[in-house]
Amino acid sequence: MKLSALLVSNLSTVGLILGAMMLVALLETAMPLHRREYWHRAHLAPNLALTFITFGTNVFLNAGLVVLLLRLQASGFGILRWWGLGTVWAGVIAVVALDFSFYVAHVAMHKLPALWKVHRVHHSDPVVDVTTTIRQHLFEGLIRYAFMGVFACALGVGLGAFTVYRVWSALGGLLEHANFRVPRWLDTALSCLTTWPNMHKVHHSRDARETDTNYGNIFSWFDRLFATFTPSHRGESVECGLDGFDEASKQTTKGLLAMPFGRDDRASTVGNVTTVTR
Repeated sequence: MKLSALLVSNLSTVGLILGAMMLVALLETAMPLHRREYWHRAHLAPNLALTFITFGTNVFLNAGLVVLLLRLQASGFGILRWWGLGTVWAGVIAVVALDFSFYVAHVAMHKLPALWKVHRVHHSDPVVDVTTTIRQHLFEGLIRYAFMGVFACALGVGLGAFTVYRVWSALGGLLEHANFRVPRWLDTALSCLTTWPNMHKVHHSRDARETDTNYGNIFSWFDRLFATFTPSHRGESVECGLDGFDEASKQTTKGLLAMPFGRDDRASTVGNVTTVTR
């Protein structure tokens, strides 16, 4: 497959994601979880700026990884191929394994100080809605693709399974961050299997005890398996953002791009003691 064809395919996927973002934004308008206030308006421009920067870098990262996967496929390399699994089972295992790679990368970005400095660009949003989904530093794309690439190459993930995972992951991310109201019973039921809006909003809490839970992207299994799950109903009323990063200058596009290079002064109150959490 030629690189030009890959880039065109990736750009088509970007168009799909943008269309889905608009649909989710309409849902947010029709049935909002939280009323739109100052920060919902103020964060729109920088969030969209970082979104398009991420699209610009990820198009090339994705194309490069696809080329590598096709070469591995041609050489017969990969654990899934060595096991001799059929296309369907290999695809299912590949999607679950790639989602696990997201979980591992996400936990690493919270636990390793250097990676947290990059990831906090995403967490510093004072409110969470669909535009928060791809509000991330361009370095975060490199981190995520590095983890995903290791898993995908070792397993020998097929192009079809990789495409399914990438599209599902992106569309699921839009729903996870959406500021729309979901009946508690439905959200609770869906969070038994997948990561849904209220479950993920817990992860955006200012309280580090909640922030360091609910890392999952597509499936909620890994949070349950590794005891990092917090019930989804808590997400209905969390206060989002990071203490120390609400200044207007830090919430501009320039401020967000510079954030990984600044001092990490986020603090949280645990009981009656204030502790620096990163």
